[in-house]
Amino acid sequence: MYLHLGNNISVYDKNIIAIMDIENASTSKITKEYLSQVGRSKQVIYCSYDMPKSFIVTLDDDLTERVYISSLASRTLIKRLKNVQCTMYNVQ
Repeated sequence: MYLHLGNNISVYDKNIIAIMDIENASTSKITKEYLSQVGRSKQVIYCSYDMPKSFIVTLDDDLTERVYISSLASRTLIKRLKNVQCTMYNVQ
């Protein structure tokens, strides 16, 4: 199944490594360095030009790492992901 990140961009749910709140996570020096590094290596995809609220780290089948910057809150994305998984396995 796919998780919609905003602005017609979706990712395969099995490829998601992390969904992070950008405001809380970017206070860490390590996270700032990580986001700078992936930005320099052009692995960042912006889902919207609105104020970013979360970033999603994915790893494709060919081991390509990508970071998606989304204007959707991390809680919203996590709820969507849980709904997708519950629907997939018929869990209520």
